[in-house]
Amino acid sequence: MLTRIIKRNLGMIWFLFPVSLIICNDIMAYMFGFFYGRTPLTKLSPKKTWEGFIGGGVSTLIFGFVLAGVLSRYQFFVCPLEYNDELMSLSTSCTPLPLFQKTIYMMPKPLSFLKRSLVLYPFQLHSLLLSLFASSIGPFGGFFASGFKRAFRIKDFAATIPGHGGFMDRFDCQVIMAMFTNVYISTFARVASPHKLLLQVLALSHENREEFLRLLRNHFKE
Repeated sequence: MLTRIIKRNLGMIWFLFPVSLIICNDIMAYMFGFFYGRTPLTKLSPKKTWEGFIGGGVSTLIFGFVLAGVLSRYQFFVCPLEYNDELMSLSTSCTPLPLFQKTIYMMPKPLSFLKRSLVLYPFQLHSLLLSLFASSIGPFGGFFASGFKRAFRIKDFAATIPGHGGFMDRFDCQVIMAMFTNVYISTFARVASPHKLLLQVLALSHENREEFLRLLRNHFKE
């Protein structure tokens, strides 16, 4: 009897990390813009400034790199959620993917005088690209929402959060970030899952299963 396993291919880190990047960028861009903002960024959103955009971007890169290292330490965040009918329990224990295992990287020659090598999680390097997108392209979701609200002559979608607007005002950038993260995972991070493959095989018709097994046997014989 096969034990049914409901398994997500990805850990919680792929949800929590991108969401945190947008939140960090939004807060830090507001802070830098409030204290140092002088140069308007776009007419669609007059209160946004270049100082806030750049300050938020740098802060997001630093925050993302640190957060990636912290989350990669814990299996709860990096392991898929599994449910086993025999054990009647959920589990997030696994052998982490190489993406979440510490690796030694040699420093480039121009910087080797500082330190010859660094021990990092590979995900921390991926975090730089995700953070760069969150701080540069991600805010354009906010610009689009600002243009949409301006067309209807409203300031915010709601007034649930004082000084920020409603929940929709907080999630306008998350849509673009979610799409990019999905493409990024499919292109650079997704790995084959035996459990997902098994479910796909079991979903085939009887004739297609026999054809699959025949092709598999021929492959191993060769």
